Amino acid sequence: MIKKRKVAYQGVSGAYSHLACLNHFGSNTLCIENKTFEDAMELVENNEADFALIPIENKTAGRVDEFYGLIPNMKLQIVGEHYQKIEHCLLSIKGSSVKNIVSAYSHPQGLAQCRNTLHELNINPIAKFDTAGSAKEIAKIGDRSLSAIASSLAGEIYGLDIIKPNIQDQKDNFTRFIVLSKERSFKVSKNKPCVTSMIFQVSNISSALYKALGGFAKNHINILKIESYIPLQTLKESRFHVEVDASIESEALKDALFELKKFTKELTIIGSFEKSPMRIF
Repeated sequence: MIKKRKVAYQGVSGAYSHLACLNHFGSNTLCIENKTFEDAMELVENNEADFALIPIENKTAGRVDEFYGLIPNMKLQIVGEHYQKIEHCLLSIKGSSVKNIVSAYSHPQGLAQCRNTLHELNINPIAKFDTAGSAKEIAKIGDRSLSAIASSLAGEIYGLDIIKPNIQDQKDNFTRFIVLSKERSFKVSKNKPCVTSMIFQVSNISSALYKALGGFAKNHINILKIESYIPLQTLKESRFHVEVDASIESEALKDALFELKKFTKELTIIGSFEKSPMRIF
């Protein structure tokens, strides 16, 4: 018998994180609910789960700031990425219809992403803690005038009908998830498209960031992402999260990192992994 992989995620059953777990790892996966990102990551750190799947950015809503608050104490490595298409459904109890529905429960982001549709249908948005939790609540209340905006998986789990599928205003909405593991060794190929992710703080000198990034240009390495953030623990000096289009095993990246270290006070590689074929941002 094949042992099921244990994957921790934030949210309740039917959340988009749950759907991403199933799509990325397959149906032979034990998906474990958690209240917070930190709880999910701690399960991996304590050997109670093999991986954690954490959302890091959304195409329409931008980055997930909570992740950056966890980086300073993170003991895990990014070992993969997954792009999950967000397809919001208007869900309600059996026997309901669009004409019956007065209000829709969902996470504020879910409501914002369906604002135009809700306006057209004259449905009142009501903010809740999460999408799948809203579906669970609607199923429990049993009122045909109430609905939830959530995934089709949430509708299936909580026995709700899909009153209207794909109600998001932007049809090509995706969330990028990262796969976190306790395994710290980088098992990537020089010959496969890879991404290397790092965190650093620049030295206190003139044009430090410009000089720090110069090694990537010199070695013809494309920068895929650069984000600045201020750790909550200090609220002082900015850190930079940079992702580059290269494997940690490539000689070009090794040379670029050698240059980078000259102009940084702290440099931590938080992952080197194969690029998702679905990568769009």
